[in-house]
Amino acid sequence: MSTAINDIAVLAGREAHGSATNDALLFEYSTAADPISSGATPAVPLAEFSSELYAQGPSRIIPLDLSEALHSSAPATGPSLAASFIRLADNAPVETHVNATSELFYAIQGSGVSRIGGQEIAWAAGDFFTLPGSAAHHRSHGTAALYWVNDAPLLEYLGVERKHARFAPTHYTRQSLKQALEEAAADPQASRRSRVSLILGNPNFQQTMTVTHVLWAMYGLIEPNTRQLPHRHQSVALDFIIEAQPGCYTLVGTELNADGTIRDPRRIDWKSGAAFVTPPGYWHEHRNESGARAYLTPIQDAGLHTYLRTLDITFFQEDE
Repeated sequence: MSTAINDIAVLAGREAHGSATNDALLFEYSTAADPISSGATPAVPLAEFSSELYAQGPSRIIPLDLSEALHSSAPATGPSLAASFIRLADNAPVETHVNATSELFYAIQGSGVSRIGGQEIAWAAGDFFTLPGSAAHHRSHGTAALYWVNDAPLLEYLGVERKHARFAPTHYTRQSLKQALEEAAADPQASRRSRVSLILGNPNFQQTMTVTHVLWAMYGLIEPNTRQLPHRHQSVALDFIIEAQPGCYTLVGTELNADGTIRDPRRIDWKSGAAFVTPPGYWHEHRNESGARAYLTPIQDAGLHTYLRTLDITFFQEDE
């Protein structure tokens, strides 16, 4: 905002002190039309979070907090989403309770039970489950860890509280996921598709075909010695690496070269149990140069973007 406009705004505020016009500001168009490029709205940082964060210690929630970089008033990993690791140990339970409409949990390791009111979900490593913004008590059988993503930052920004549940707690078991993924990989058309993956869904959200009305979650694999061509979207991706050997990595950048490679990319090497953030609008591609399959789960706010018609997903396609 220019000094002149700032002075005018201050004077107007003084003249209208105590009235409804006290906070009325006017911006010259060119200074406010693109607050992201100008820096007024901070960019989403590309960030990595190690599995060492939950490897030891007592039961606790470990927020993957980028709120300072995002200028968020509440813990946040992206503008609308918050991710955390949860460590469960020593038979000590952990309670999760946030003002959210959508929560997704992935069981990283171990097994346990999550109690939501009078309902229980018995989970084991490789399972997903979703909650509609419910207080939950999590207890493990031995040592365990969960990856937890919710939309509390979105509700904090809007200044609202969840009114009612949009879906019931839902459990996706590792057995069913693995079976369906193997069927997708065995399909004769699999090699023609951009990736071999499953998108978790819920019958309440047929319009967006997503796991909740806000969250989108994928369970995917990358075969050895393969490359997933670059793509981009306006949703923020909170990527969790389920299993990977050295030689698996993601390349991320803002522009493509003519041949479909990413210009001046940043490389993120995959490590099992680690997470990273892919900012919106960035081109990214996944490569597996190891001799083993790799598995990952990106979790995004793409349910919300799909409903708003702002997802704008684009895939680079090689000429046939």
